[in-house]
Amino acid sequence: MTATQTVETDTLSIGYLEYGASDGWPVILSHGFPYDVHAFDQVAPTLAQAGARVIVPYARGFGPTRFLSSKTPRSGQQAARGRDILQLIDALGIERPILGGFDWGGNASCVAAALWPERVGGLVSYAGYDIIDVNGQRHPTTPALEKVFWYQHLFQTERGRECLSQHRRDLCRILWTEWSPGWQFNDFTFTKSAAAFENPAFVDVVISCYRHSFGLEAGEVALEDLEARLARKPRITAPTITIDGNNDPLKPGGTSDHAKMFAGLHEHRAVDSGHNVPQEQPRAFADAVIRIHEQMT
Repeated sequence: MTATQTVETDTLSIGYLEYGASDGWPVILSHGFPYDVHAFDQVAPTLAQAGARVIVPYARGFGPTRFLSSKTPRSGQQAARGRDILQLIDALGIERPILGGFDWGGNASCVAAALWPERVGGLVSYAGYDIIDVNGQRHPTTPALEKVFWYQHLFQTERGRECLSQHRRDLCRILWTEWSPGWQFNDFTFTKSAAAFENPAFVDVVISCYRHSFGLEAGEVALEDLEARLARKPRITAPTITIDGNNDPLKPGGTSDHAKMFAGLHEHRAVDSGHNVPQEQPRAFADAVIRIHEQMT
């Protein structure tokens, strides 16, 4: 297992794992909630063997990643998490990496690719054009999907904050099980990732994310311009492969209809998986990243 390293950005000390040669073609893999860097334990070595330099950061609020100042808002909004990727690119001196992510990590990767296209070489996104439509989120979806989103509704209340704080592992394990109904993970696999939930900012960042995405919590003033640009639904120009899990209850019907949001080369794939594609189908995720690299060269 590679050792955790750290690098400082304007606001964070970011913990990350690195795989492969330092002069390899660059890849940044971003995890979601409630997961961590171990979601890519099989993806990253496969990419390293293919010649990549792979950076797998802990998201803000997870694992060893820390805010540098107590005065920095513990924001989980998408513009903040997308900017974290940009600042990680700058801090490590990486040129036009391929971004790959799922859940929050797919959202943050899409945000970075949409807002700073000149800095991103390619994109692998689970699922689809994963930029949050905050105005759209103010309105309901189907009752069946609202039922799946129970945790997001819970997090709008202080009762939900308290529940996440007191029962974070139990709650997150329920989500793993519900979102990946065919994945038979064991206690060791979950516990290894659940250690990242003990970060002192975990609860604040998670609650902020879901309250902002529902339009019920204001974002950072400094990020208002970025959120306004995202609200205009900018198309992504980087070569992109989007992936759906056929058994993901969060994405019933998949995201193939998102194709119009990609202005550059775009391919859509569906795999036999639930929500956590990198851990359930690591070869499929790695193959998508390798394919993007081939399209860039």
